[in-house]
Amino acid sequence: MPEARHLNISITHFDATSLWVILGLSIVALLFAGYLVRTVLSQDEGTPAMREVAKAIQEGASAYLGRQFRTLVVFVAVLMFVLLGLPAPDWKIRIARSIAFVVGASFSAITGYIGMSLAVRANVRSAAAARTSYRRAMEIAIRSGGVAGMFTVGLGLLGATLIFIGFKGDATQILVGFGFGGALLAMFMRVGGGIYTKAADVGADLVGKVEAGIPEDDPRNAAVIADNVGDNVGDCAGMAADLFESYEVTLVAAMILGFFAFGGAHDPRKAAVGVMFPLFVRAIGVITSIFGIMGIRPRSEDEGGMKAINRGFFLSAILSGIAVLLLAKTYAKDLRLGWAVVFGLLLAAGIQLLTEHFTSTKRRPVKDIAAATVTGPATTILSGFSTGLESTVYAILIVGAAIAAAFYLGHGNLEYALYAISLLGMGMLTTVGVIVSMDTFGPIADNAQGIGEMSGGLGEKGSEAIESLDAVGNTTKAITKGMAIATAVIAATSLFGSFHDAVTSLTHKPFNIGIDNPLVLVGLLIGGAVPFMFSSLLIRAVERAASRVVMEVRRQFRDHPGIMEGTEKPEYGRVVDIVTRDSLRELITPGLIAVLTPVAVGFGLGVAPLGAYLGGVIVSGQLLAVMLSNSGGAWDNAKKLIEEGAYGGKGSESHKAGVIGDTVGDPFKDTAGPALNPLIKVMNLVALLIGTQIVTYSHTPSVRFLAAGISLAGIVIAITLSKRQRTEELVETQAASGPPTPHVPEPVAATPAPAPDDARPSDATP
Repeated sequence: MPEARHLNISITHFDATSLWVILGLSIVALLFAGYLVRTVLSQDEGTPAMREVAKAIQEGASAYLGRQFRTLVVFVAVLMFVLLGLPAPDWKIRIARSIAFVVGASFSAITGYIGMSLAVRANVRSAAAARTSYRRAMEIAIRSGGVAGMFTVGLGLLGATLIFIGFKGDATQILVGFGFGGALLAMFMRVGGGIYTKAADVGADLVGKVEAGIPEDDPRNAAVIADNVGDNVGDCAGMAADLFESYEVTLVAAMILGFFAFGGAHDPRKAAVGVMFPLFVRAIGVITSIFGIMGIRPRSEDEGGMKAINRGFFLSAILSGIAVLLLAKTYAKDLRLGWAVVFGLLLAAGIQLLTEHFTSTKRRPVKDIAAATVTGPATTILSGFSTGLESTVYAILIVGAAIAAAFYLGHGNLEYALYAISLLGMGMLTTVGVIVSMDTFGPIADNAQGIGEMSGGLGEKGSEAIESLDAVGNTTKAITKGMAIATAVIAATSLFGSFHDAVTSLTHKPFNIGIDNPLVLVGLLIGGAVPFMFSSLLIRAVERAASRVVMEVRRQFRDHPGIMEGTEKPEYGRVVDIVTRDSLRELITPGLIAVLTPVAVGFGLGVAPLGAYLGGVIVSGQLLAVMLSNSGGAWDNAKKLIEEGAYGGKGSESHKAGVIGDTVGDPFKDTAGPALNPLIKVMNLVALLIGTQIVTYSHTPSVRFLAAGISLAGIVIAITLSKRQRTEELVETQAASGPPTPHVPEPVAATPAPAPDDARPSDATP
């Protein structure tokens, strides 16, 4: 970050009053979330069988997150003390930065947990409403998602405003800790939740749909409860935490860069405007997000879900754009700042339309993938993979065009241009309340479909309504992932600019990261490779856990033949426990890679190669994340299209090929792809925090190589342990699990739903 020092800003009476108004608006966001909670919980919960299934999902999701947080407490505590050792003007700043780190991590966890808690209560209510009204079912799902959205904006703005009120000129140094805490915990929640949800989903699909020929959410499948739990801990809790930290990181970067863009210490009054403007933008987002969430409601039973969602999103975006332009003209006296935010809103809209094109069941790419299933799994995989690759090109061109447009607003002033780019990222997340609502809508609709199927059905009308909402949910999840990826790139670009300023202010000479320097090129190459290693580890983790799920479900089918006959209930809790233990066991390696790799590169190669390393991470991370997310989303909806009756419908050979494509895409879109977003930002924040030490010890080889060596050793050991397959154990388990489950053409009637306690994972240490 820029040189660690007090930022000399002049706060007027209007600014001081405005800070308390902004603080009040953050509380308004939380109060509105409370209103949404009451609205959702007042709805009908459906039949006793539906409530019983929902209770099992609630128990499993809460138990998993509880164990995850207990696992992460140690990691957060260790890093809190590490931050105390990093340089700061005085111990007051060091202590406050460490406390802010813990608060940021806690707020990220709370945002994810609250959003997930209501989602697992809204799913059954949405399913119950679908029996009579498509509109009502969608409204319940969207408003439930709005709770996570408003907690994101409310807690994010609350924390940042309190820190600014308390520390004024020193606030940016404290906010770095706040943003780092949110980013780190979001990455862990993304990784753990992603492994959990996709291990259960892949295992359930392979044994249930492909081998046994039973529906996706058939209660005879022992993995079905774990699958439904995973939708919530992965997409609800994970995405809410992810966007919370994006919300914080973009705000931190904008406030830091705003000080320097408006003259810094040479003009304290203008510098205060540069620091305050982002807080005003966030406050506007609170109000416009409320309008957007309330505006998402189909106008008739026949109106498509995406049309209603687009209407609410664009309403929020238009209101935000108008308000921000007025703010820029009246407060900052500089319309360019308003246009930078508007460019961000336009970028969000562009990402939404682009992702919808590549993942919607109504668009050509998904229809082409569905058609490819006619000739088998191989062509299905090829079609989906090529679709994902193509989508990355357009996505990066849109992001690049937006960055270039913001850069040119600076008219050659690099500090101002970097500030405009940071405001671009803020613009993307001005409507974050609506964006999170759209994302959480997806797993609620997915769970609603599962609850309906497991409890005996919702009737023809209800089944059609909930299947339609589920397909829309797949698209909204892909859209929000696309926005999160683009935001990560913008935020990382802003943080990279801060890193550049830090090195320049410390060395008092130009910071050159030209690739004509071989070490700089090495740093660039390493940075480009890290997202691939990261993704590989996560996909392998899903494969290992999914293999155990497959073996366990096969064992239960073999040892308990009454399960397939509907006379015995599967042991759901055994599968929940498998994916819980495996997902939590895999958390440490990604965390160590994110924290230690920048340290190894920075101390081992130098500060310029570290800058190139960050550039490589940003570029390859963005490309890979978009490809993984969009190809996975397209495969999923191609399967949905077939299940709606295309190319032979459920049970056909095309359907089997579609299921295989979907299972390949599951860890792509819900594990590896989304986890790259916080990875990019965590690495940039680590580089900011250690930049001073790298420059300080640049001429002390013993310290440099010791730090690099320890970090490299930690990375190698972590990767080695993560890649252990325990081949003998898997082979023995495979032999014990028996052959694949016999195909059952016509499923028997659904059995009663599981008791909640059966879905609770054990308290064994992961």
